[in-house]
Amino acid sequence: MNRRDFIWTLPGIGASVWLTGCATDPVTGKQSFVMMGKEQEVAVDKQHSPHQYSEDYGVSQDAALNRYMDGIGDRMASRSHRPDMPYRFQVVNANYVNAYAFPGGSIAATRGILLEMESEDELAALTGHELGHVNARHFAERQAKGTLVEIVAATATIAASSKYPQYGELAQLVGSLGGGALLSHYSRENEREADALGMEYMNKAGYSPQGMADLMDMLNSQSREKPNALELMFATHPMSSERLATTRQSLQTTYKDSAKKPLQRERYMDNTARLRAIKPAILAEQKGESLLGQKKFNEAEDQLDKALSLAPDDYPGLVLMAKTQMAMKKPREAQPYLARAKAIYPTEAQASQLTGVTHLQLKQPDRALAAFQDYDRLLPGNPNTTFLMGFSLEQMGQKQAAAQQYANYLRLSNQGNQAQHAFNRLKGWGYVK
Repeated sequence: MNRRDFIWTLPGIGASVWLTGCATDPVTGKQSFVMMGKEQEVAVDKQHSPHQYSEDYGVSQDAALNRYMDGIGDRMASRSHRPDMPYRFQVVNANYVNAYAFPGGSIAATRGILLEMESEDELAALTGHELGHVNARHFAERQAKGTLVEIVAATATIAASSKYPQYGELAQLVGSLGGGALLSHYSRENEREADALGMEYMNKAGYSPQGMADLMDMLNSQSREKPNALELMFATHPMSSERLATTRQSLQTTYKDSAKKPLQRERYMDNTARLRAIKPAILAEQKGESLLGQKKFNEAEDQLDKALSLAPDDYPGLVLMAKTQMAMKKPREAQPYLARAKAIYPTEAQASQLTGVTHLQLKQPDRALAAFQDYDRLLPGNPNTTFLMGFSLEQMGQKQAAAQQYANYLRLSNQGNQAQHAFNRLKGWGYVK
């Protein structure tokens, strides 16, 4: 669906979005043309951030680590231009290096990036930068310019036929929304403003603005050493030598005195100790994911086997190994990993979605339907799940129930092979002309 179609499908959004018009920029105090008010920003956030978190293997189950992240975020949010936003600061289980913000104040950092930082001041800089995007309303501004992030359905491809689909090659992508598809891609101008605001907020909160320069240095260094892990980071947050130069200039002028504050290294290391204890496993998973994307399945399996030998109860590792088995057309071998993943993290939905796909691969549509229904209970609102429930019901011979799911799916998405399959079935069964 196109951008305008998407806007009109969001609950609580519709004509009210287009009537918002001019608003006061909370940072500059000037009038700016946006099409989303605060309520709409929060609605978009509430609807879509849970799906991104699930794509990133859920919020970290390390409650102390999340409290630490949230405490730093709250400390700076209270000093921002929009302190009344319903902020949430969380760590997600993704292995890649990134952080992101949704427009209503949901802000997340991946465990991959936490492993690369060395001080609380760097984490404050990262969090402040994302706060900058929320406070400057960059999502709303880009939407007003017609560049609203596109919502992409998950990648399970269904051939327009009555035969079982061959999910094998795409199985590693099923259950997600397509590699950061929900994340906004900012301009360099947006990034510069977020950098400046991040430094302002962290300075007001008592941190050393030197943390921002250290963060940028780390990201540039990591991009040379393992570019695959930072691919999404630089796609959503374009980096430039000019940004780093501007930050260093600010340290020598605006923040000349506060940049001398000591960095909070020991406190950061203490609070990330449990995460750093499994760093070798996470690094192996990073390699495994990269190999999986290159369709080097045997090599990916070796890396993930290494990761699980180091951290046998790591949810992302178990799910990644299952995806690898599915990509190798071994759905039965994938199922024990998914069962273990669900037992470890029963409230996270991705393992249920993948379990359903394995049952479709094994021609067990009744079990597939139960798994997809479990996913939908945990994480409603994924159009792909609606389609897969319809497909499962079709294979069970329940045409009326399948037709209802296909009709529901077509209300959410009307392009691609899945939409074509759903429409052909409704037409063939006489529900549409």
